[in-house]
Amino acid sequence: MKKLLLLLLSCITVNALAQKKPSTSDQEAPLPKYVSSKFAQLGQELPTPNVYRTGDGSPGPNYWQQKADYKIKATLDEAKNVITGSETITYYNNAPIPLRYLWIQLDQNRFAGDATAQKANPMKLTKSNGSVQRLFRWVSLTKDDYGYTISNVKDKSGKKLKYTINGTMMRLELPQPIKAKGGSFTFSLDWKNKIRERLKIGGRGGYEHFPKDGNNVYAIAQWFPRMCVYDDVNGWQNKQFLGRGEFALTFGDYEVALTVPADHIVGATGELQNAKKVLSSEQIKRWEKAKNAKNPVVIVTQKEAEAKEKTKSTQTKTWIFKAKNVRDFAFTSSRKLIWDAMGVNVGGKNVWAMSYYPKEANPLWGNYSTHIVAHTLKVYSKYTFDYPYPVAISVEASNGMEYPMICFNYGRPNAQGVTSARMRNGMFGVIIHEVGHNFFPMIVNSDERQWTWMDEGLNSFVQTLAEREIQSLSWAPDVYKKNGFPEGSRNPKNIIRYMRIDPKKMVPIMSNSESIPYFGPNAYSKPATALNILRNTIMGPELFDYAFREYSQKWMFKHPKPADFFRTMEDASGVDLDWFWRGWFYSTEPCDISLEGVKLFQVESDKNKTVASKMVFKPTFYTQDQINNITAIVKRRGLTLNKGDKEAMSPNSFFYQLDFKNKGGLLMPIIVKMQYKDGSQQNVKIPAEIWKKDPVKVSKVLMTKKEVVKFVVDPNGETADIDTKNNAFPRAEMSKSGFKKMKEKKGSQE
Repeated sequence: MKKLLLLLLSCITVNALAQKKPSTSDQEAPLPKYVSSKFAQLGQELPTPNVYRTGDGSPGPNYWQQKADYKIKATLDEAKNVITGSETITYYNNAPIPLRYLWIQLDQNRFAGDATAQKANPMKLTKSNGSVQRLFRWVSLTKDDYGYTISNVKDKSGKKLKYTINGTMMRLELPQPIKAKGGSFTFSLDWKNKIRERLKIGGRGGYEHFPKDGNNVYAIAQWFPRMCVYDDVNGWQNKQFLGRGEFALTFGDYEVALTVPADHIVGATGELQNAKKVLSSEQIKRWEKAKNAKNPVVIVTQKEAEAKEKTKSTQTKTWIFKAKNVRDFAFTSSRKLIWDAMGVNVGGKNVWAMSYYPKEANPLWGNYSTHIVAHTLKVYSKYTFDYPYPVAISVEASNGMEYPMICFNYGRPNAQGVTSARMRNGMFGVIIHEVGHNFFPMIVNSDERQWTWMDEGLNSFVQTLAEREIQSLSWAPDVYKKNGFPEGSRNPKNIIRYMRIDPKKMVPIMSNSESIPYFGPNAYSKPATALNILRNTIMGPELFDYAFREYSQKWMFKHPKPADFFRTMEDASGVDLDWFWRGWFYSTEPCDISLEGVKLFQVESDKNKTVASKMVFKPTFYTQDQINNITAIVKRRGLTLNKGDKEAMSPNSFFYQLDFKNKGGLLMPIIVKMQYKDGSQQNVKIPAEIWKKDPVKVSKVLMTKKEVVKFVVDPNGETADIDTKNNAFPRAEMSKSGFKKMKEKKGSQE
């Protein structure tokens, strides 16, 4: 019989081993039904590591990327609001294959009357002011002549090149392929486009007209034909520009000559090369003084700007700028501009912090803008890498948009010079955000056309860190010194309203930028909130900050993808986060953890049995005989019971079994506050891994030495739990009026 039993066991073992096939890849085998698939490793969702991008999230040994250098000459015609330019582009092919054609972005074609962006834009008319404004913009775009006029496309020998324009993309056909791994091709083209009145037509660049003095402030962006990105993952990124998905761009060196009215002041990407030719001798002195100033120095004063507003020059001046290793170029130009600057020490290097703004933005901008620029550079450098560029500029242009070394922001007092708290908060936040974009994606150069969250979400996260440090700054408004800067939508508590939306009406963060409903929360707030939770609640600042800095430094001046971020954060921290990425980035489920019930267990004694009737949670008792039996078994096995063991298993200990239900679906740690009978309290954090065996229902036992009168889940709002009514136990009593309404509602339904 014994032999037969052994034979049966042996057969069962052999069959079990035969059924378990050896793994032939690093993909996970299917999980048993009782194990949560929410904890499955990200396998097929991520591309296979290779020689270009490795499994630890680093650029591989054969990583490559392209380069494009620009020489541009452009003229701003203020009378016609037209910009005319010519450019020479040298494109370097570092790819392992030759290229037979090139793709060029023509972003301004988005505003052409027959553009796909206009035809595909759904519009519904109502009697509201917003509807009238949308209708007005649509009519303006269809009747005006926006978009590029392209001419004289030729190679460096002057020979014409064949090209095809497809909406916002232009394919340049090459006379012969550009050689792989080091080949280059130089070509030139002429172009012009009509500048939009931005507040009337919309879009990121254009001009704002000031009727009182008849002048314009120009914020010129996406203004010249630019090379598309060609990389190892997607080949050409030539998705049409429909307006929301921003830009994937190639790094290169720029030399730009801008011819503008002689009384204009120009701020731009890069370093000014001919300051002595375009500035007065007095302005040059101020400029030199500002280099090492600890507070902003006004280079062009309000008095000088106001004088020029009244006498418009008919002459021109050419401002020359150079910028190395940037992905784009933008500029501002106007006779209305006040200009101030100061030096800021970043990693032992002096960097220009500058602001340009019309008088309408004073005194708000004169008091704060350049200080905010300097503060942003310091905080972002602390969490990522030292800011590598020579200058960072903030321009007041009733806008919020970013480019290398320059950004356009909003924030003006009212006509009486009074600034509301809302406007001041917004102005501080937008400057931090747009200056912060120098880091993501101007340097850590992700693909915004495809993955908006990789720049907006990461940038919004670091923005929160910068805002939290405003309180300690000497120049900050007193209200911030006293109360801190207001928490924005990146706080877990403030995203709950969005997370309550029906998940079926939402899309995951990992969605194409043009396919996102609720764009702001999905692309900005949700990923930023996720990273806040990851840093503060799951990983802790030390582990998170090291990994985040590692990612930032690995991918400086390169083209990272989502997998590179996910892998680096895990590899550099030693924390398995696949469940977190799966829940926050690949699903739309919210967090809703309900504390369904609490049971109390104690070792019986005459004393605690007499007070049990007065307890909030009625105890179940382990008898003393049960404890004695366990003690005897422990001793028979040759083990010892120390003083702590005996004390733990005594009538003085309270064992609470907490039963949880995951109603929302999103896996999160369980944070529990215990309120003791003596008035004290204690928080306990249960890691998210508790959901591994069962993602819906789990129980956890907590031992205390004091009686608990109430348990509260997520007491500080750290996990964006969408329903706090089920977070406490015992449940809060419903008021009589609420109970009455519930009965009336139930009666009407019946």
